[in-house]
Amino acid sequence: MTLPADLQRPAYEAATLADVLPGVAAALGVPVPRGGLPPDPLGLAAALGGARRVAVLLVDGLGADLVRAHADLAPTLAALAAPAGDISAPCPSTTPVSLTTLGTGLPPGSHGVLGFVTAVPGEERTLNHVQWADDPDPAIWQPRRSVFEHVAAAGVEVTAVAPYAFAGSGLTRAAYRGARYAGTVSAGDLAAVLLQSLATGPRTLVYGYTAELDLTGHVRGLDSASWRAQLVLVDRLVEQVVAGLPDDAALLVTADHGMLDVPPATRVDLDAEPDLTEQVRLLAGEPRARYLHTVPGAEDDVLARWREIVGDRAWVAGRDEAIASGVFGPVDDGLAARIGDVVALARGTWALTATQQEPGPSRLVAYHGSLTATELAIPLLLARGRALR
Repeated sequence: MTLPADLQRPAYEAATLADVLPGVAAALGVPVPRGGLPPDPLGLAAALGGARRVAVLLVDGLGADLVRAHADLAPTLAALAAPAGDISAPCPSTTPVSLTTLGTGLPPGSHGVLGFVTAVPGEERTLNHVQWADDPDPAIWQPRRSVFEHVAAAGVEVTAVAPYAFAGSGLTRAAYRGARYAGTVSAGDLAAVLLQSLATGPRTLVYGYTAELDLTGHVRGLDSASWRAQLVLVDRLVEQVVAGLPDDAALLVTADHGMLDVPPATRVDLDAEPDLTEQVRLLAGEPRARYLHTVPGAEDDVLARWREIVGDRAWVAGRDEAIASGVFGPVDDGLAARIGDVVALARGTWALTATQQEPGPSRLVAYHGSLTATELAIPLLLARGRALR
């Protein structure tokens, strides 16, 4: 079953978030094995031009379309070079999947963090990857070696600079394994600690993360004064980092996904549609990327009902069809059960909410997770220190 024309398969072999850190590693002289994927398809070794210190700043929710649409609010971002053009988020286009894709340099089907919420195979429960501590064990749930580990083993000083609240979380241990974690308390602290970390050795890789733009978009919407004000603050953060770059350093700015506002008229409340939850034992994923785990033997019935009722509001496929489409990249056999028996990826501005089971997420204004161009397109922007210009 092929994807509809308005949804896109991430180009894992060419230009996705998975390619960023392997390219940076190549620029620092550290080849990273990627299971047959090209070592540096974005050409970052050339673009970074001899940099010995590289910072990668990921701004949660900073879609490429949003940067272009609000260039007047973000002049620093708008002025940065784009050596590889837009790149793509993975599938689903959501933060835990993207951060692990970035950290491992691998598609989701290889690293196993396959959704915001996924089933734990063999157990009647789900795992929310942003509320994950140590069950399941992160080293077992995501056993792939990270790019940070490869680079650190080669003698590069590697630091992850992100909020204190995320230190030691399951997602941090799965995605950033091998990096020294430097906790931060504010945007100003992030800028300062990121720049300090760049100076910790003759060769350094520093990863920085900021979450507030995404949170503001979810809660207030992209068409809000709050979101626009937060974008201005993100631009100021980037401006501070660019101004403080060491002469032999470079900064890459990217994101984990884009996002879009979802009006009330394009929401399907699954809890108000009994036919859509009949024979579903676990509801996972999120409103724009649903995984349905059915009672044994009901897969075909649930798939048929969803296709009939949801219609063209989502691409609905069985697990095997979804895997064969390539949206997750190659999926390891031991990881397939984390994907639902039925997969539904929203089209247009539709969202598949669940107001009783998920009251908080169902009240959000903006969402992401599916494969529209706006959700997938993320920037890869570059600034160089004076000695590299």
